[in-house]
Amino acid sequence: MTLEGKKIAILLAPRGTEKPEFVQPKEAVEKAGATVVVVGLEAGEAHVVNNDLDPGATYAVDKAIGEVSAAEFDGLVVPGGSVGADKLRGDEKVIGFVYDFFVQEKPVGVICHGPWLLVEADVVKGRMLTSFPTVSTDIRNAGGRWVDQEVVTDKGLVTSRNPKDLPGVAPDLLLRRPA
Repeated sequence: MTLEGKKIAILLAPRGTEKPEFVQPKEAVEKAGATVVVVGLEAGEAHVVNNDLDPGATYAVDKAIGEVSAAEFDGLVVPGGSVGADKLRGDEKVIGFVYDFFVQEKPVGVICHGPWLLVEADVVKGRMLTSFPTVSTDIRNAGGRWVDQEVVTDKGLVTSRNPKDLPGVAPDLLLRRPA
């Protein structure tokens, strides 16, 4: 399956998104043929991090969260990084954007600490997912079922625990419609 003709949003938090959790999925989805739009709290540039605190490279943010809607996209990628995920989950527009992908039954891929946004958007109840282990209690408290697996798919939601799991996530998973 290719992603030709598909438009995927990927979130990027300023000084907080983990570099491999942003770069690897972005490159994989682009290689599969999709157009990727980087969405951040504001347009311009954002710095990624390594190991939550070490500075990383700078990447362009194509659109500010206030300039986009889920209706424009075929899927969403939510990278992790505890600092980045925490910054993103504190923004109502980001949470509304994430929520709308679930309302519209569009595929969503989430990595590491990214499920914090799903908890905030109140979309984990009754779903099975994975994450970085320290997010497991939040997922359970929100009504989700946390499992310690490399990759978990549930009704159009694809989750992974950390950057080491990313090779197990095929880009085409992002386009599988909820069952």
